[in-house]
Amino acid sequence: MAQPTSRQELKDYCLRQLGFPVIEINVDDEQLEDRLDDALQTFSEYHFDGVLRTYFKHQVTSTDVSNGYIDTDSIAANAASIGVAVESGKQIMSVTRVFEFSESGTNNIFSVPYQIALNDAYGLRSPGMMSDYTIIQNHLSLIRDYLDPEKAIRFSRVTNRLYLDMNWGEDITTGQFIVLEAYVALNPNTYTEIYNDRFLKKYVTALFKRQWGSNLSKYESVQLPGGVALNGSQLYSEGNEEVEKIEEQMEDMYGLPTDFFTG
Repeated sequence: MAQPTSRQELKDYCLRQLGFPVIEINVDDEQLEDRLDDALQTFSEYHFDGVLRTYFKHQVTSTDVSNGYIDTDSIAANAASIGVAVESGKQIMSVTRVFEFSESGTNNIFSVPYQIALNDAYGLRSPGMMSDYTIIQNHLSLIRDYLDPEKAIRFSRVTNRLYLDMNWGEDITTGQFIVLEAYVALNPNTYTEIYNDRFLKKYVTALFKRQWGSNLSKYESVQLPGGVALNGSQLYSEGNEEVEKIEEQMEDMYGLPTDFFTG
C-alpha cells in the first residue's frame, strides 16, 4: 500500500522500496521491529508532527508537597482524551510552563486590578482609552513579574519528576489545582497518518537498508555460487549516509523552533 496506516503496512512499504520481493532482504523481522521503534522514537523526539502541545490540570496532593515534586506518571492518564500514549509519564516529552498558583486578585474590591476592571466598561468607551488601558495592563504585568514571578521548573523524562522551585509548604496547598503546559508524544496507533509521513517513510527505509548492509557485512568474504560476491559494506555505507542525511534534514526542517529565555 502506497499510503501505510499501520506498522505492518509501513514495514511492507519500506521493504518494497528496497526491492522486496524481487530481491531477498536479509533482515530478521525482530530487527525490522527494532529499527521501526527507533524511527518512531526519533520522530516523536525531533519532528514537530510527532508531538502536540497540550495542557494538564493537576490537583496537588500531600505526597507532592512532601516530595517537593510532581510525579508525571500520575497525570499521564489525562492524555487519553487527546489520543496520546498513556502507558507511562515518559510519553510527556517536556513541560514548558506551569501557570500561576494564586487566584486572580480581582476578588478583592480594594485591589488595583479590581478597580481597573470595574471601570473598564465605562472608561474604554472614550476615544484613545484603549492605548492607555494596554499600557496600564503591561505595567501591572511587569510589576507582577518582579514581585511574584512564575515558578522556575525542572523536568526530566528519565525520572518523570516535575520540580517546581518554590517553598512547597508556603507557596501551595494540598488540594489546589495547577495547570501544566507540556508537549506529549502522539500515539501512531491513534493518529495513523503518522505512518504515512514522508520523512518517516524515508527514514525507516534508510534504517532498514543500513541494517541489511550490517547483516551482509558479516559474510563479506563469502563467495556465492556463480562467482557472486556479497558487498554488505557498500550497502551499509549507503544506508548510513542516507540515515545521516535524513537526520540532518530533520534538524533543519522538521524540528520545533528553539525556545528563547531572557532574564
